Amino acid sequence: MLKWLLLAVVAVCLDLYTKNLATTLLEYRVSVPVTSFFSFTLSHNTGAAFSFLADQSGWQRWFFIILTMFVCSILLAWVYRLKAHERWLAVALCLVLGGAIGNLFDRVVHGYVVDFLHFHYFFNFDSWQWNFNYPVFNLADSFICIGAVMMAIDMFRTPKVSETTEALAESEPAQGEK
Repeated sequence: MLKWLLLAVVAVCLDLYTKNLATTLLEYRVSVPVTSFFSFTLSHNTGAAFSFLADQSGWQRWFFIILTMFVCSILLAWVYRLKAHERWLAVALCLVLGGAIGNLFDRVVHGYVVDFLHFHYFFNFDSWQWNFNYPVFNLADSFICIGAVMMAIDMFRTPKVSETTEALAESEPAQGEK
């Protein structure tokens, strides 16, 4: 269990380090283009994903703090109960855990989550235009999404060793039966 929790600690450290860099080096809401489709843009999110509830009066901060603490305790218990062969799921859960703790730290310390990664694209062809502007996010959000996708994939993976063993044991006739 400790080696998996170390992954969560590394995720938290990377997230907080990059948020500190962004806060130190970037001006609030001023985009610094890196490519034609990616910029660093410092932003503060008082809501949840895609700024959900960000326009509320402040109660959402405490709601998200309590909710995140509850989810983190469930994730910790889940990781603790994993079997040794459940490595994929352990990595997934610890990525989600690390991302959640990184954003929790921001909410507790700052009252908002520091975001700085911004993907965007503007396409103009004759009279047809397409503007893609993804919400600004951070490494913690990326860890949470990667972990969630890994958890979804885990549901469709081949049966685990213990599940296969149990299924075989149930299908064998009892001693003395033919």
